[in-house]
Order: sequence, then C-alpha cells, then structure tokens
Amino acid sequence: MARPTIGLALGGGAARGWAHIGVLRSLVAAGLEPDIVAGTSIGAVAGACYVTGKLAALEEFAATLTRRRIFGFLDINFAGSGLITGQRLNARLENHLKGFSIDKLPRKFVAVATELGTGHEVWLNKGDLVTALQASFALPGIFRPVLINGRWLIDGALVNPIPVSVCRAFGARIVIAANLSCDGFSKGGVIHDQEALADPRGEDDAELPGTNGRAAVHLLHRQIFGRSGAPGMSAVMMDAINITQDRIARSRLAGDPPDITIGPKTGHIGLFDFHRANEAMALGARAAEAQLEEIRLAVRALSTPGMADRQAPSPPDQPVAM
Repeated sequence: MARPTIGLALGGGAARGWAHIGVLRSLVAAGLEPDIVAGTSIGAVAGACYVTGKLAALEEFAATLTRRRIFGFLDINFAGSGLITGQRLNARLENHLKGFSIDKLPRKFVAVATELGTGHEVWLNKGDLVTALQASFALPGIFRPVLINGRWLIDGALVNPIPVSVCRAFGARIVIAANLSCDGFSKGGVIHDQEALADPRGEDDAELPGTNGRAAVHLLHRQIFGRSGAPGMSAVMMDAINITQDRIARSRLAGDPPDITIGPKTGHIGLFDFHRANEAMALGARAAEAQLEEIRLAVRALSTPGMADRQAPSPPDQPVAM
C-alpha cells in the first residue's frame, strides 16, 4: 500500500515555536515523516532544519539558551527599520544552513513571508534557504525587512500564520497543522461597558540618563523589555503581532481546516521566553504523541494499493529567495 503524501504546516509563535522540534521528533519516531513542510516564522526555521537534517543541531542550540545568551544575540540597532539587526542570529543560521537551495532539498519546503506595502502572501520555494528564513521571521519593528527580487518582505504570520493552504497547493493529501495558539481559550473576547479612567500605574516615569553610562544602558533595557507592571517596547510589538496572528489563524483555519491539528499547550510560555526550550519541546512531543493514532487512521484510510497518490500541480512560481 502506497502512503498518501503528508504535509506539515508549522505555525508561528516566537519562543513557543521550540515546540515544533518535539512535534517533528515524535512524527519521525513514529514513521510518519512529512513529505511536504510549509512554515511561517519560527515554524519555517524548525521546518528548514528538519528537511536539511539539522534538527538535532537546532535542538542542541535551543536547549542551551539562557537569558544571558539570548540577550547576547540582541544586537540593538538605532539606525535602521528594525530594533535588532539580526546579524548574530543570521550568522548562526548561516553556520548550519549556508549553501542550501530550497529547490534542491530532499523534501518539498516552503517558507511564507509577507510583502510590505501590498500585503501579498509570498511563498518562497526556490533559491537561498537562509535568505528565505530571514524574510519569514522578520518581525516588523524587531527585525529589518528583507529585500528579495525587489520586494521588501516581513514575517509571514501577518498573512498566513499556519500555512495549511500551502501544503494543499503543493500536493499534500493529508495536512497536519502544528498550531501554537490552541490554548488561548480566554482570548479574543469583548469587554463591555468599560469606563475610561486613567490608571497612574501606566504613567511613564522614565528619566533621561545622565553621564553615567550604566544608567543609560539600564534605561534602554527598561524601555525595550519593560519595567515592573508595564510592558516594554518589544513586548508591545510582539503581543500586537500575536493578537493579529491569532485572529487571522482562526479565520483561515475555519475556511481551510487541516485534517489533523497538533496543539501544544504553550500559552503560558512568553513569546520571548526562548530559554524555556526544553519545556516547549516536551509539550510539542506530548501533543504530537496524542495525535499519532489519528494520523495513522488517516494514512490507512487514504493509502492506495500499488501506486502513490497523484500529486497536485505546482502553483505558479513565487519570488525566488536570492
């Protein structure tokens, strides 16, 4: 019996995306390796490491992260269009993935990005892998946009947070979605009859630094990461993106639902808690294992005797990551 083509859609979610490593590990261990992988943002990074055989290296990197190491990767940028230049992270990516071309990978892979200005959803399925990943996780305001073929690209989570539609377009017969927002039960509600009363706790009491360099660094750290009881610049941008992503994901999944959803319960992990990788990976593995029997049933139901299921025609060419 020929197995149907399996597609895996890996969603965005910043630090919660380490759960994708656990999801992939569980699927591979069960003999359910995906044939097509589509990823958005951190999902694109995890998917790329899987299709290039570098998943173990990503797992090792994630497991050794601490708060201090994370801060060391944040090369603050005051002159460009992003808070972080991303050069240190990009160097790490290139160390493992330099030289890989998407269209020459052993499995189909697509990274999703968003074009600035037009809002076009861009599928990066050819060209340089590292460049495609940089575009897919270029969080607006955090990382600089990436210029590819005359298009300025940013994080794909703004248009397709969990790229189920991409897997289907590239011929997946069974689509598994790894959704990192499954446990947001209380999100997206409406608060009625709220009176506009100013709360003194929200007032900005930051003072301009004097000649002390350490005071200036402390103020910068507080502005970026927040102070007691008040969010910082990075938290505001990340939460705003997360809210947008959650709303778009609900709408898109309702219109084009996956066949099976793997939903790690990562809601208690902060979007910048990259040092909690071991916890996130364990949650991803547990969520995937809970769905293994459902996936096996789908595979058995759609298997064909003696011949593989027919591939869907490839979609029109998308901009190439150069």
